[in-house]
Amino acid sequence: MDSETLRRYLEKTFRTKIPITLAMGIRVLHYDGTNLVLGAPLGPNVNDKGTAFGGSLFSLLVLAGWGLIHLKLKEEEIPGDIMIHESSISYALPVPDHWEAHCQFPEAPGYAHFLEQLRAKGRARLALEAQIMVGSQVAVSFRGSYAIVGKQF
Repeated sequence: MDSETLRRYLEKTFRTKIPITLAMGIRVLHYDGTNLVLGAPLGPNVNDKGTAFGGSLFSLLVLAGWGLIHLKLKEEEIPGDIMIHESSISYALPVPDHWEAHCQFPEAPGYAHFLEQLRAKGRARLALEAQIMVGSQVAVSFRGSYAIVGKQF
């Protein structure tokens, strides 16, 4: 599958399997095999201060990691369930407008070890980082550990 087909596939997966993404207005903006960018409008995610609600920012960042792993497993033809296991988040700046979450895979050795463990043991964990930028500054930074449990064919 090419990147555009996978991008559309993930958007459909979000709408059908994680329906809150539709209410939040989440869109899959970019996927290139290593990087995933999700976007969301301020409107349905606004707080009482007129900026993005912290829970919506957190949700978008968790979904960026989940979506990146989901697409990579699809490409590798490895069926599995993905769950957030642990996470930490830091809110440095208010997010005043439409926002994007950027998530990318770790360097090759970490990713290769993850795939090796998943194939050998049927389960693995992968730590990912994601950010939301305001201009050139990191507004929100996220680190999540995802547990992946393989499914039998």
